[in-house]
Amino acid sequence: MTIGNGNGKAVKEKRSRKNKQVIVDEKSPLLPTKKGEEAGFEEFNGASFTGAVFNLSTTIVGAGIMALPATMKVLGLIPGIALIIFMAFLTNASIDLLIRFSRAGKSVSYGGAMDDAFGSVGRILLQVCVMVNNIGVLVVYMIIIGDVLSGTTSDGVHHAGVLQGWFGVHWWNGRFFVLLVTTLGVFAPLASLKRIDSLSYTSALSVALAVVFLVITAGITIFKLIAGSVMMPKLFPDIVDLTSAFNLFTVVPVLVTAYICHYNVHSIDNELEDSTQIKAVVRTSLILCSSVYVMTSIFGFLLFGDGTLDDVLANFDTNLGIPYSSLLNDAVRVSYAAHLMLVFPIVFFPLRLNLDGLLFPYKGPLVSDNLRFASITIGLIGVIFLGANFIPSIWDAFQFTGATAAVCIGFIFPSAITLGDRYGIATKRDKILCVFMIILAVFSNVVAVYSDALALFKKNGPTTE
Repeated sequence: MTIGNGNGKAVKEKRSRKNKQVIVDEKSPLLPTKKGEEAGFEEFNGASFTGAVFNLSTTIVGAGIMALPATMKVLGLIPGIALIIFMAFLTNASIDLLIRFSRAGKSVSYGGAMDDAFGSVGRILLQVCVMVNNIGVLVVYMIIIGDVLSGTTSDGVHHAGVLQGWFGVHWWNGRFFVLLVTTLGVFAPLASLKRIDSLSYTSALSVALAVVFLVITAGITIFKLIAGSVMMPKLFPDIVDLTSAFNLFTVVPVLVTAYICHYNVHSIDNELEDSTQIKAVVRTSLILCSSVYVMTSIFGFLLFGDGTLDDVLANFDTNLGIPYSSLLNDAVRVSYAAHLMLVFPIVFFPLRLNLDGLLFPYKGPLVSDNLRFASITIGLIGVIFLGANFIPSIWDAFQFTGATAAVCIGFIFPSAITLGDRYGIATKRDKILCVFMIILAVFSNVVAVYSDALALFKKNGPTTE
């Protein structure tokens, strides 16, 4: 960790978890009273490097992976892979700046860093963005689960869900009823647990299920490649006019959302016995996750080509032309749907804390007030449930959250903190990078929103014969 000396310079020290906690309490008296900040790290007794990499990687890899093959359909394989890697480098740079200024300001959370740089307005703005981002992510989780179990319709073609394939079409395996049962039977009980430690076993199981999905998908693709039944994928985008050029920017919010993990970096850093390892943890996690993203994008796009859906899981409902195709299809879809069910409460925890911080900034701990805890939990789950039933696809949800909250959390806020340079530690290179990130984030997302709006108007506008 770092402690400021008399000259304002940072001195690195390695401490035991117990000593580290005492120092943090002494140097940051305001932070524990800020609602919505992860201040409960004293419960952890020194996480290992491997454990920290695992935790951060779990934060990064989520539902975003399902939309990445569709980005290859828009960009082409070569630009798509290049952009995935580029976004990993940009994410690493933004997290590095966030950590550096948090150290200088002795902040133990993202909210604390924003409060230090911009006051309570900055902290509240971050809390709102985390809420919008996490609600969007959880809505995506529910949409994918609905697509997998009850099916989805794209371009007039219905892709049957697992339950419909097993039992036929009935009212009880329709989308609304399946999501209702999943919400009441899985999400509500897990989200009602007051300690995130209680979810350690379900989290481990969720990671195992995600690995099952990746291994099966890769195996199917390799088998078909050897058999020569995979067509040459599109390597570059098809640009025929200005509209098609603007359409390329619609993938940016999806890629931004796929790498958002900034709101968990501080809590993982606080768990480390040696907090000087956090930068290596971030780099290792980004290398691991970008590798998974690249492989999933390649395998998914190779398998389905231009027929790749916004949610690639929905593609696994047809004969793949290999032995045991039906069994493998179901294994792929069920394993990842179950993975998302178990990850849901992990993302839900910071969402509930941030909402509590906004609504009740001067109340006591949320876990000590059963009525407040239950009310916020029920209200949030209800909003997410309604969103999953009315938002048509994960692409729409990703574009909304990615074009608003996610881009702020991932790039604009860390850049703004750096450009403010309250402690005079930003280099000229840092400031140039921050200006670049802000311009890229704003321009890309404005164009993405414009392209989406244009496509919506064309879809709903009058047709001419």
